[in-house]
Amino acid sequence: MSKASCDGCGRTVTISGGIANLWSFGTDAGTVGTAITLDLEDGTSHLLCYPCLEALPDYPTAADIERLERVGDDASQLGPR
Repeated sequence: MSKASCDGCGRTVTISGGIANLWSFGTDAGTVGTAITLDLEDGTSHLLCYPCLEALPDYPTAADIERLERVGDDASQLGPR
């Protein structure tokens, strides 16, 4: 696994893949330092942790990604516009 930063809040996240995750079967349910890449309709891609994904509206924009902020160890929220 490799590490990177969440494009929303800056948390250190683990990028799953390869042999290291072959037998994990999703036991962490995406809660322990994992992230996914979200491709937006405007063609941009953003690596986001799960707390940031949960804070986004249904149809996020790049402006929403910029407004994400960390609220604690396991929570994020949208900051002011």
